[in-house]
Amino acid sequence: MTILEVTLELPDNLAAKAKQAGLLAPKALAQIIADALRDKAFDDFLSNADRVESAGIPPMSDEDIQAEIGAYRLERQRAGH
Repeated sequence: MTILEVTLELPDNLAAKAKQAGLLAPKALAQIIADALRDKAFDDFLSNADRVESAGIPPMSDEDIQAEIGAYRLERQRAGH
């Protein structure tokens, strides 16, 4: 685990509310950051949809998606991961 020291500059009323809600505790801040990263990854993923559609790439069927997942898992398994 990495330990980082972070200084936040918040308006007094916001800092008080965040502290009272327990949002300034290390576990809460870690969860907030993890949630933000997940949301960003999802937004980045969705941002490609327009380019895929404009490129004329047909959507994958559920079966095709499952086949790709299976192939990836098999490849990882064979590589010892």
